[in-house]
Amino acid sequence: MNRASELSAIIEQKREAYISLSNALWEKAETAFQEHQSAELICRVLEEEGFSVERGVAGLQTGFTGSYGNGHPVVAILGEFDALPGLSQLPGLARPEEAESGGNGHGCGHNLLGTGSLAAAVAVKEYMERTGLQGTVRYYGCPAEESGSGKAYMVRDGLFQDVDIALSWHPYIASVVQNLSSLANYAVKFKFYGKSAHAAAAPHLGRSALDAVELMNVGVNYLREHMPQDARVHYAVTNTGGSSANVVQAYAEVSYLIRSPRQQQVVELYSRVHDVAAGAALMTGTRMETEFEGAAANLIPNRKLAEVMDTSLSATGVPVYDDADWQYAEEIRATLSQEDLLAALYGMDMQTALKVRGKAIADVIVPLNPAEPVMPGSTDVADVSWIVPTAQCMTTCWALGTALHSWQVVAQGTMPIAHKGMLQAAKVIAGTAIAAMEDPQIIAAAKAEHAERLQGQSYMSLIPEGWLPPQTS
Repeated sequence: MNRASELSAIIEQKREAYISLSNALWEKAETAFQEHQSAELICRVLEEEGFSVERGVAGLQTGFTGSYGNGHPVVAILGEFDALPGLSQLPGLARPEEAESGGNGHGCGHNLLGTGSLAAAVAVKEYMERTGLQGTVRYYGCPAEESGSGKAYMVRDGLFQDVDIALSWHPYIASVVQNLSSLANYAVKFKFYGKSAHAAAAPHLGRSALDAVELMNVGVNYLREHMPQDARVHYAVTNTGGSSANVVQAYAEVSYLIRSPRQQQVVELYSRVHDVAAGAALMTGTRMETEFEGAAANLIPNRKLAEVMDTSLSATGVPVYDDADWQYAEEIRATLSQEDLLAALYGMDMQTALKVRGKAIADVIVPLNPAEPVMPGSTDVADVSWIVPTAQCMTTCWALGTALHSWQVVAQGTMPIAHKGMLQAAKVIAGTAIAAMEDPQIIAAAKAEHAERLQGQSYMSLIPEGWLPPQTS
């Protein structure tokens, strides 16, 4: 039996247990830094499987590590398990219907991500036991990827200093190894404090915090013309100061997410956005404060590790989909716009796009992209990639055309298509880890490339000095 077949058999033996765990995480749907039950579910499985678990790492109440083995090479496998607010959805439906009014939902598939990475770590551990392979496999339980960047705290606290390579994955609409960079980001809340007054009888006595928020947003929108071309700035008004129109709002706040291809660009752009906010406060006679929410670096790709992972993906292959899978995917596909479907094809090479065009499931492997594009989103996996060579894959967990952070993702999160993609990813990661552990030249080459890409640059944490992760009950 070859390595891929052996690892596949190890993972398939516990298929139902992993599916059950993934579905349990889906049910919990806990958001950033609140993932207490979800984290504990994974910790218990790690302990049952013989891993040494350390909870509360890097000051993160829901952050943890689970280690097995001793010495080098040390392979880190990254897991996530946070959900998104406001995306509650009943499972298995092909129409939007909340399970809980205003509730949370796994709109990015992190219930699958955390479980798939866990399955990979357990498979590596069992392979080590069978073969006597030396080294350490370590599962990182990483909270708050969506908002808060838990991995950035872990990196800042040195949790990856002894790691040789790091591996991760993400649910997607196709199977592909991510050979790309990403945008660095900085998330911050701007709080404005004014003075309330009767809006009709004494408006001159009031100082509107809501006016300040609105003026800031207008100013930043004018700033867009003068940003770096690939920069992105998004905002959400998180507190309008009340619902009564005849009261001058004494408090209001807006949350901003600032992105750019390089960390230093983010720092500079944030400074400009901050100046706009200060100007809005000056214009309205209000006082402005900021509250840090999260930050992530730009991703450093590693071609060598990506190639090893691509080989593992090819050896693993794609899952077999039955009639029920295809029928459900068609139902989801019917809820998507033509724009959604075209966007999915634009992200593929021409040959692959032609193969899957018209299909509801992308049942092929997308070739490794030699161009190393910049992903227009962000991930805190990037912070890890500055410290250690890092590789990620994506596998088909949803119908072709499904957009991230949508009700369709949540609906599909407990379906067989998602579970098949999750276990496929586990096999790919495990295969990559074992290949690197058995061949020291792979790790040496990945490290040499990593050093060459950094060109002497050092990691710069964007977390404010002394800032601690949020503490939740």
